[in-house]
Amino acid sequence: MNRRQLLGAAAAAGAASTLAAPTAASAGAGGSLHRVPRDQISVQLYTLRNQLQIDLAASLAELAEIGYSRVEHAGFVSRTAAEFRAALDAAGIRATSGHVGIPQPFDANVWEQALEDANVVGNHFIVHPFFGQGPTGPIRDAAVYRAFARDLNRAGALARRAGLDFGYHNHHAEFFRQNGTSQTGYDIITGETDPRNVHLEVDLFWAFRGAHDPVDLISQLRGRIKQVHVKDLDVNASFADPGDGLIDFGRIFARSREAGLIEYIVERDDAGSPPRTPAQALDTARVGFNYLAGLRF
Repeated sequence: MNRRQLLGAAAAAGAASTLAAPTAASAGAGGSLHRVPRDQISVQLYTLRNQLQIDLAASLAELAEIGYSRVEHAGFVSRTAAEFRAALDAAGIRATSGHVGIPQPFDANVWEQALEDANVVGNHFIVHPFFGQGPTGPIRDAAVYRAFARDLNRAGALARRAGLDFGYHNHHAEFFRQNGTSQTGYDIITGETDPRNVHLEVDLFWAFRGAHDPVDLISQLRGRIKQVHVKDLDVNASFADPGDGLIDFGRIFARSREAGLIEYIVERDDAGSPPRTPAQALDTARVGFNYLAGLRF
């Protein structure tokens, strides 16, 4: 089985051909090589959720030792925003981004408190982490997505007023077609939100699982993709550490300027969950940082 056939077996239908090895033209103008700026490499702390519960200070110190200067949080590990900020400061790390779900139904007062906490922690970005699943499975009702897009706009407008940049993070259900049409939930989210209020944090793994090539998303949503989650895809269409799987990240990152990319965020959803150990979550963080720091495209 060659590489393209292998990718076809691993990725969702229709995504295989988009993972092929890069041509010389994709390595920058005239074949010149580019790299991910080290100070733009981050890690989603959900990857280390169990390790953080064991020892927050030591885990943050290890991330700093690996080379991380920024992280994206997913909660404050049973601390207040101020206590979490103090732990970050002690490690010399900034939480430039945070995953915080907008209230459903939308409540401006509750959201404004979340924005206050984000400013205490020192976030620049605040990102809604999950949508697309209802009580009976993936949402396939365009009206539900349209109502949610209105809430995203409201949340983003309040975030902008608070000096924060609000984003939306995808999984794969958003790429399902709605009401039997060719329109996906992601089409609605991106088409019915104001780019001034809502940027995109594209999870590269879940985009491929949703049979969408991130390069195509960059072409369609030029300048709006400020963050990406960097996690790899193995031959069983499950998670792998960055660089250990099938995704050609260089092919995607060659379009970073067109995308508007500011942060490259290492993540692995199953890191630290059995059978993987909390220590292996730190391994994922180390492998991801070294892979991105060494990548040329």
